[in-house]
Amino acid sequence: MSTHDSPAVADAPEMPAPHVREFPAHSIGGGLALLLGLIGLLGGIAMVVAATAVSATGAKAALIVLGVLIAISAFVAMCGLNMVAPGEARVVQLFGRYRGTIRQDGLRWVNPLTSRTKISTRVRNHETAVLKVNDAYGNPIELAAVVVWKVEDTAQATFEVDDYIEFVSTQTEAAVRHIAIEYPYDAHEEDGLSLRENAEEITEKLAVELHARVEAAGVQIIESRFTHLAYAPEIASAMLQRQQAGAVVAARRQIVDGAVGMVEMALARLTERDIVELDSERKAAMVSNLMVVLCGDRATQPVVNTGSLYQ
Repeated sequence: MSTHDSPAVADAPEMPAPHVREFPAHSIGGGLALLLGLIGLLGGIAMVVAATAVSATGAKAALIVLGVLIAISAFVAMCGLNMVAPGEARVVQLFGRYRGTIRQDGLRWVNPLTSRTKISTRVRNHETAVLKVNDAYGNPIELAAVVVWKVEDTAQATFEVDDYIEFVSTQTEAAVRHIAIEYPYDAHEEDGLSLRENAEEITEKLAVELHARVEAAGVQIIESRFTHLAYAPEIASAMLQRQQAGAVVAARRQIVDGAVGMVEMALARLTERDIVELDSERKAAMVSNLMVVLCGDRATQPVVNTGSLYQ
């Protein structure tokens, strides 16, 4: 979707600048850390077991204490292991401070004193409920939209908003409502944009406004589309009659334009080939007859004139 300047961006709320940006956390491969932790845990247990075979009280106590400390240290160190699945990330914090994000999938090890928050980076979609709003002409309409999005900056999604999923949901509904009141369902002017006839342009403006609204939460809008668009039930029948009347008028206009062109061509051909000489009254009668034949809804019945045209 294009992100060029548009009225939708100008009317979008100005979000505060983010205080934190995502950066990689310091981590190592979890395989080596797991191996060392198991060795330390087994070594500590072995020292405690070996202490039972020592007769000296001081040596026995020292082995037990040392074995317990090694086992506890190995267990605490193993608490720093993290299983990161594809499409997931871990936001690492140490005593309340952001220490980076783990995006590399697999088994990773970080400082065991840190807290790790799991956050999904997969592509998601959010579909709004059917919203009832008034369009630019004040007509009540119903519309719904679906938005495809994903988390681009895990730090912003975690720390800049309280709940980024709820934030995206609320801002999507607000953007859809704002777009709906900016444009009419059907434009009366030929060069005006309408929700029904200019879906591509309107959805592009919706995507631009959504991007401006959710950028502070580190969310990327991939695509947005209207899934439901209709007049509200209380005016649907009246608007349908109006649309049908407009279609009839447009069809009549096209028929008349075509008939006038055919009459002009017929008169020009008759004059060019000098088939018959027509004065003003005969031309008027021919134009009248041709317009009736070409523009009438029913088949015409021929009338044979056996006398003079002027009788």
